[in-house]
Amino acid sequence: MTSALSITRSVNPPRAAFLDYPLGHTTGKPHEPALQRSLLLDALTAFETLEEPGAVLELPYTWEEGDAWKDHVMRPDPSAGSGEAADDRTARHDTPQYQTERDRELAQEALASGGCETCVFLSDP
Repeated sequence: MTSALSITRSVNPPRAAFLDYPLGHTTGKPHEPALQRSLLLDALTAFETLEEPGAVLELPYTWEEGDAWKDHVMRPDPSAGSGEAADDRTARHDTPQYQTERDRELAQEALASGGCETCVFLSDP
């Protein structure tokens, strides 16, 4: 499933389902489990219906009436003055970041016990 159609098409996945929702809401609106279930079931039909590699099933759901919601997520805020968008993403780090100290401890324990074969980035050089 994807909410980034142009990116998804450029990577040419075997098959995909596109939902024109804001990024971060690829499986539906918060607190709407019936909608989320419908979205997932419809997306799974891509396995049965898409026959060509790279095909994308465009799901018929809408975030809200019209595309006005895209104005504030796809374009700079006109009240910002310069008309340029600010990069407000969280800074990237060279080291793993954890939500809590307990998360860090659990990851380290899994690494020490061999329980995380793909966590090589956590190993000391």
